[in-house]
Amino acid sequence: MVAQRKKIISLISLGITAFLLVGCAPTSKVSTKLKSIGITQIAEHPALDSARKGFIDALSENGLKDKENITIDFQNAQGDLATAQSIGQKFASDKKDLIFAISTPSAQAAFNATKDIPILITAVTDPQKAELVKSKNRPDTNVTGTSDYVPLDTQFELIKELIPSAKTVGFIYNTSETNSQNQLDEAKAIAKNFDFNVKPIGVTSTNDIPSALDNLLTKVDVLYTPTDNLIASSMPIISKKSIEHKVPIIGAEKAHVDAGALATKGIDYYKLGHETGLMAVKVINGQSPKTMSVKTLDNLDVVVNLDTAKALGIVIPDKLKDKVKTVGGN
Repeated sequence: MVAQRKKIISLISLGITAFLLVGCAPTSKVSTKLKSIGITQIAEHPALDSARKGFIDALSENGLKDKENITIDFQNAQGDLATAQSIGQKFASDKKDLIFAISTPSAQAAFNATKDIPILITAVTDPQKAELVKSKNRPDTNVTGTSDYVPLDTQFELIKELIPSAKTVGFIYNTSETNSQNQLDEAKAIAKNFDFNVKPIGVTSTNDIPSALDNLLTKVDVLYTPTDNLIASSMPIISKKSIEHKVPIIGAEKAHVDAGALATKGIDYYKLGHETGLMAVKVINGQSPKTMSVKTLDNLDVVVNLDTAKALGIVIPDKLKDKVKTVGGN
């Protein structure tokens, strides 16, 4: 009886010890702390707005929903670089868990503010030249995401197809955007391959655009509008002036065509933002931006504005008709 009692006591002691050891063991349970995501956008216009929606939808599809297990703080710089810098600094001081920067100026502002918080970018044409990453294949900084780069030769090929007589291509851009200067340099470099002469004109605000266009549009056969935030925001003005002067616009992306440009061969910014959102999910789950390649979209759509084509008397070639998406024409 005594031996049996000692055995029971021994078993109880072992059970208590095991319980205490399990209780003290480290846990792998994920923290329930809300993840705070700051979204900084240089200005409001359709392409950037679409990218933001795609990003948020990608998070939601992966179980990351605002006010449930993440909080989203969206700030718009309204086209002002100083405001973009202030937003970046505020996000850094707030110690956001992740920053989503839409456009080159917003990305640069965020990167200037923090080298520690992961920054996911989109609508940045050349993140390497913008000094956000050391290499597109291996950023080796706290920045990764997606680029809206589309080779300019695809747009110049479209000019040849729609306006075969064109020789002089106007190029209007914001002199304050590094991204736009890079596109101008590329346009000049490849122009000779298409027998084009590129005639640029720089602007610094929307107020500069009407007089700049009145000067430029008398000297060119076609106008190219790059992925430039000031230009994108001013497309209704640019389109109106171009139609008045009977000069077609080839835009860098679909939102330009929606606003009156003749055509583009470009990307879908919703898909671009969505891809960035998928990358953000990986970062939130612990992957480092340093080793995540910057991505681009391969699928390009030709989009034509039928109302603008009619106003300019341009006929879409038969070989393109079955390939293009159209807007307008109602």
